[in-house]
Amino acid sequence: MTSQPSTSPKTATALHRRGLLKLLSGTMIASGLTPPPVFAQSAAIATVGDSAISVEFDLGLNSRISLDPTGNRIGLTEFAPSETVTLSDGRVIDRFSFKEKTQKKIRDEHGDGTVFVIRGTSAEGLEKVVQIRLYDRFPGFALTRVTYRNTQATPVAVTRWTSHAHTLKGTAFWSFSGSSHDDRRDWVQPVKAGFDQPNFMGMNASDYGSGTPIVDVWRPDAGLAVGHIELTPKLISLPLVATPAGAGVAICRDHPVTLTQGDELTTLDTFVSVHQRDHFATLDTYRRVMADRGLAAPKPPASSYEPVWCAWGYQRNFTVEEIEGTLAKAKAVGLSWAVLDDGWQTSEGDWYLDTKKFPHKDADMVAFVQSIKRAGLRPRLWLAPLAVDPGTDLLHDHTDMLLLDQNGAVQNVTWWNAFYLCPAYRPTQDYYRQLVRKIICEWGFEGLKLDGQHMNGVAPCYNPAHNHAHPEDSVEQLQTFWKLIYDTAREANPDVVVEFCPCGTSYAFHNLPYTNHVPASDPLSSWQVRLKGKSLKALMGGDAAYAGDHVELSDGGDDFASTVGIGGIVSTKFAWPGPGHEKGENYQLTPEREALWRKWIGLYNTKRLAQGQYRGDLYDIGFDKPEAHAVEKDGKLYYAFYASKWAGPVELRGLTKRRYRLVDYYNNTGLGEVTPAKNRLAVRFDRFLLIEAIPV
Repeated sequence: MTSQPSTSPKTATALHRRGLLKLLSGTMIASGLTPPPVFAQSAAIATVGDSAISVEFDLGLNSRISLDPTGNRIGLTEFAPSETVTLSDGRVIDRFSFKEKTQKKIRDEHGDGTVFVIRGTSAEGLEKVVQIRLYDRFPGFALTRVTYRNTQATPVAVTRWTSHAHTLKGTAFWSFSGSSHDDRRDWVQPVKAGFDQPNFMGMNASDYGSGTPIVDVWRPDAGLAVGHIELTPKLISLPLVATPAGAGVAICRDHPVTLTQGDELTTLDTFVSVHQRDHFATLDTYRRVMADRGLAAPKPPASSYEPVWCAWGYQRNFTVEEIEGTLAKAKAVGLSWAVLDDGWQTSEGDWYLDTKKFPHKDADMVAFVQSIKRAGLRPRLWLAPLAVDPGTDLLHDHTDMLLLDQNGAVQNVTWWNAFYLCPAYRPTQDYYRQLVRKIICEWGFEGLKLDGQHMNGVAPCYNPAHNHAHPEDSVEQLQTFWKLIYDTAREANPDVVVEFCPCGTSYAFHNLPYTNHVPASDPLSSWQVRLKGKSLKALMGGDAAYAGDHVELSDGGDDFASTVGIGGIVSTKFAWPGPGHEKGENYQLTPEREALWRKWIGLYNTKRLAQGQYRGDLYDIGFDKPEAHAVEKDGKLYYAFYASKWAGPVELRGLTKRRYRLVDYYNNTGLGEVTPAKNRLAVRFDRFLLIEAIPV
């Protein structure tokens, strides 16, 4: 029986506070709940582990986790009832008497490993079987599945299961949460007193939802992460809660089902992992595990790394003459792409050409594309699939395409005052297949900019016209829709760039195999440019085609350093010769700006660090000061340090050759030499320091 998709963020928060907090060690005082029973047998009776992780179970099948990186075990959690079920009367079954532990060697898509099985039985007659798989290629990353079976004649009514409820001990933490929120909050945040984020992986607002199903929390010496490895999105919560004992995490799923004698309830395929430094290690391992299972980001074409000019500085009320008048300047400052953004269409949904701008319709659009190519630039077109405006022909003629809730109401896309179309409905898919073919084959565009926070996730669909097997079809088949878009575009042009920009949301991992260019997606700060870059390089590979988005959105509107230093692709939306049309903003490329833009774009084109390998394993984005990043390319190491002001040492990690000559490659000044044994350098800088380490 499948989980019910109607859990709202508010309800999910209430559920997780009532049911989860009393499972997390040390939270009882804060929540006013009764502590779970403490058993005399709090010593380990069975241990599961590899060279990095140890999971110990006591006689009550409580578990605790340790990190064992070099034979020096670091305790992360205390014994706690980590895998439990909640009954319809509110009781939590969290005590299972240990019965046995077995293990055997395995080999499957993840390579060689060992599967461990732990069995126990509760007083209510539920048998619990915990299966943990550890693989040689992924030390410290434990894949887990739990099965509950009713062994007695009395039915057991379950409403929810919880797995990996652990509290990382300590007082200072940083975290990564993969959920999406309409306030577009940081994905990487410190965990302070009072922190309580349910991380529901469904819709957390009308058009903000889904994400990467992982929560990771770490202290200076070690970290702990949990998530699921299913091949489709699932409506779970991954709560992260600050408690007096530390930082608590878990995986929770509403799953109403009545188990009669012999019936079983099996959880999702989940994981618990341990690591050192920040979340990069978890996301990178998750990427490789999911690639084994068939989900991997594609290798970007060379054109994905070309720097970008976007016409969004002229907003929706652009004129074709304004854009064409800026193309030569964009080329002159070193840019390669020209993106026609929102405003070319009459509406979201119909996607007719606006005849005020393109009076001869298709002929004018073809001519416009040719003007971009004559200027020596590549043309890319903005599109917001799955949104349909009121009053459109599409909505009038095809109301059957709408995604509807349980009450038959539409789901709103707030930015355009539009409604969602259902991605799992064949006519919706066919409509967009034809549109993409027209854009690439008939108009001649070489790239698509797919845009909108609504693209990241959708609500369950109850439209009776769609004959869904279950309402979650829309949720789980959203990635199928994006695969269709990506495959259609590549069939038309194998080198096409398909940019995916889910406007401020935490990218849904299950959509990433169907894009070859990802931007910072409307960053609210330079910090977001950098943390998103680190996260996406982990999820897509060290050479992922990640763009810092319009530099005008960074701190000061000119922080190219936060993009270039981390191996990002530069992008801008300047207007020229005028200020553009954005209310209250002036994006004019003044002579002073042009000199700065030319320098940074030239630096990007010379170094092309986006095509190097981002070394996210070397630094902790939360605890290391100053903030540091590294990229390896052509045998050299490139370091980027960030702080408002810094005077003191920086450490150049990852050096392997005997000696390196250092150059501040922004100011083109020498900084001396270092070796792996003497890799610290005394420096002073404001905002950033970019260092090239060249083997001598």
